[in-house]
Amino acid sequence: MVVVARGVGGTGDVKVAKEDCYLTNLSIAVFLDERICNPYYLHYKYLLNNLKYLDSGSAQSQITIDDLKRLTIKLPPLYYQNQIVAALKSFDDKIECNQLINDNLQQQAKALYKSWFVDFDPFKDGQFEDSELGLIPHGWSVKQLGEITTQVNERVKERADVKVLSPITTGELVLSEEYFTKQVFSESISKYIVVKPSDFAYNPARVNIGSLGMNEYEFDGCVSPVYVVIRCEDGYQYFFDLFRRTESFKEEVRTRAIGGVRQSLAYKDFSLIKVVYPPIDVIHSFNQVYSRILAKTKHNDVETARLASLRDTLLPRLMSGKLKISEINL
Repeated sequence: MVVVARGVGGTGDVKVAKEDCYLTNLSIAVFLDERICNPYYLHYKYLLNNLKYLDSGSAQSQITIDDLKRLTIKLPPLYYQNQIVAALKSFDDKIECNQLINDNLQQQAKALYKSWFVDFDPFKDGQFEDSELGLIPHGWSVKQLGEITTQVNERVKERADVKVLSPITTGELVLSEEYFTKQVFSESISKYIVVKPSDFAYNPARVNIGSLGMNEYEFDGCVSPVYVVIRCEDGYQYFFDLFRRTESFKEEVRTRAIGGVRQSLAYKDFSLIKVVYPPIDVIHSFNQVYSRILAKTKHNDVETARLASLRDTLLPRLMSGKLKISEINL
C-alpha cells in the first residue's frame, strides 16, 4: 500500500492507493512500512495539518522527495493508529458509498431521459410523424430554445436576501462563498442578475466547457451581470436540465459559440438551438418518475454532509488524544 502525494503550489493532496497507481510528473508515491504506520493514519494527519510546512517556497512550489525525507511525524502505537483509522474511515466509506450510489442515480437519470425523449420507448405503440429532427411522436413538436425559454434581467438592486451563485464545470450552480476560498464577486452586487429557484445561468465565455447550471436551492440567488439567466416554461425545468447534459446539446453549443480560446455564446445564439419538445402531460408523467431519483440523490447528499461534518469534528479530537476511541458511539 502506498501514499500518493500530488499537487503544486504547496497545497498538495495526499491519498492512499490500494492497488497499482499511475502517477503524473507532479506526483510521488511513498511506500510505507505498515508495521510502523497505517497509511490511512498519515492521510488523516494530512487532512488535519495540511502539511503546510512542506511548501518549498519556490515560485511554483510542490511537495518533493527531499521534503518528505525531512518530514518528522509523531506516531502513536500502531494499534491506536488502527483504531483511529477504523473510526474515521467508517465515515469515509459511507460517504464513498453514497457518492457511488449518486453516480449510479445520475446515470439512471440520463438513461431515463434518453428512453423517453430520444428513443421514445414509452410511446412506441403510438403514431409518429416526420419532423426536421426525424420521426417524433404525434402531437410533439420541434422548437427553438428561444421559443420555450425567456432571458431574465431582474437586478438585485437593494435586496439583501440573495446569495451569489457561480456556475462550475460540473454543471451546477454553487454558493460562491462556500465553493471558493476567497471572494470572487464584487463588493456591491446591486447590478447582479437574480436567479430564482429552477432558473438557469451560464457564463457566455465559458459555456463551451459546461459552466451552465440550475438554481437548485430554495431561495433566490444572483450572478454577475455578464452572465445569462434563462427561465424555462413552467414544469419543463427537469427536462431542460437533462437536455443540456446531452452530447447533442453540447455539440450545438460548440458549433454556435464564437471566438477563439474563450468562445462565447450569447442568448440570441443559444436561443437558436432546436429540441424535440414533448407536450405538458408527458412532462408531468416524466417529472413524477424523475423526482423519485432526485429525492434519493438529495437524501444521500444530506447524509454525506452530515457524515463529513461529524468526521471533521472528530478528526482533531482523536488525533490530539482529547477524545478516546472508547468514548465514540458509532
